[in-house]
Amino acid sequence: MNGTFRYEGTNRFGEVQSSRWLPTWNVSGAWDVSNEKFMEGSKSWLSQMKLRGSYSLTADVGPHWVNNADVIYKPRNSWRPFTSAAESEIYIDYLANTELTFEKKHEWNVGVDFTFLKDRIALTFDAYWRNNYDLIGMVYTQGAGGQTEKYANLADMKSHGVEVGLSTINIQTPKFRWTTDFIFSSAKNKVTSLENSCNAYYLVVGQHSTNPYMIPTLKGYPVRTIWSYQFAGLNEEGLPQVYNESGEKTIGDVNIQETKDLEKFLVYEGPQDPTWYGSLSNTFTYTHPKLGKLSLDVFITYSGGNVVRLDPVFSSSYSDLSTLPRELKNRWMMAGDEASTNIPTIASRNQVDRYGAYTLSTAYNVYNYSTERIAIGDFIRLKELALTYTFPENLIKKTFLINSASIKLAATNLCLLYADKKLNGQDPEFINSGGVSTPIAKQFTATVRLGF
Repeated sequence: MNGTFRYEGTNRFGEVQSSRWLPTWNVSGAWDVSNEKFMEGSKSWLSQMKLRGSYSLTADVGPHWVNNADVIYKPRNSWRPFTSAAESEIYIDYLANTELTFEKKHEWNVGVDFTFLKDRIALTFDAYWRNNYDLIGMVYTQGAGGQTEKYANLADMKSHGVEVGLSTINIQTPKFRWTTDFIFSSAKNKVTSLENSCNAYYLVVGQHSTNPYMIPTLKGYPVRTIWSYQFAGLNEEGLPQVYNESGEKTIGDVNIQETKDLEKFLVYEGPQDPTWYGSLSNTFTYTHPKLGKLSLDVFITYSGGNVVRLDPVFSSSYSDLSTLPRELKNRWMMAGDEASTNIPTIASRNQVDRYGAYTLSTAYNVYNYSTERIAIGDFIRLKELALTYTFPENLIKKTFLINSASIKLAATNLCLLYADKKLNGQDPEFINSGGVSTPIAKQFTATVRLGF
């Protein structure tokens, strides 16, 4: 049995003294059942069985930028028409935030470990249940004091998950050994309380345009979700249509700033983050006292349970500098194509004049965030393939006067063994968060290790 107790203190949250101090604690225990007398008859097939469990209350002061215990004043030069007339002034950079408190979490953990057949098979199982509350985020205010957004303890969230690990020695001889390691994890969460709102645009895009730390979400759903406008097909001119907030089929007549009844006209696609994931590793080793040791590692990763937004590459206009997507080869090009394709046409000058540049721009932008531009995030990836040769010690010491030497050739991120065909080449693990970013690249490395 183990137990810890801490008394957390901070002066970052403001003037409320009841929020300055918080006791946190953890209790845990483990029972090695295999050492009990009643388990002696099972030693031939059950090498070990251990039960584990813990319960805790932990806390966090939140993001480092939420640190104003009092009103923050900063100096600057006031604007004047002439530099010689400029003078210094003090302005309020951020109002005092006196109601913030710790982000808190209660967590249950249980687990069990097994080893069978003289440690040739090892099995572990873990499960957790978490209750996060008083989570800090950005909330809209009435604007009193000059600020319309303010950090607050605005949300609660519950989450749970399991993890299973299996390690086996499949073949073991004096010269050859084959081992396998398999891991499966599952994790889900749900926002149970939320004192905030967002508009339709932020919700479908998945991020706040001016505040990257403000994650748009709705109560009763995972913390990171993907929502879409309901795609309504192409019209007879090849232009994209969706259903707007009034339930009407439209081309660009959409209020992306709508904040009410979002669940009624937006479609919940699923979580952005995988709900299950894991890996499979196989190692093959051949050892010869005179020839050395040759080892081959094959490492595969997988995940799923989430959805992926396809790249928002469609626009009402393109230039010679635009990088066009390959989907455009299947676009609408003549009357009747709307029955066989959902890729919109390249808008003509005549259409821009008749519908308006803003309307078409909105139509194509909303199409990028419609149900048509969603793919399943499940994938299986050949993560690494490595071949290692270790020289025999006797040969190395006699020839080169060194203790050990090995050569390793490795290839990382070789290929996707399985992914949704709708991705059309887009990497399901790659999330473009803005700025300069590149997808996961293939890597080939050669390593020489010498020991003296």
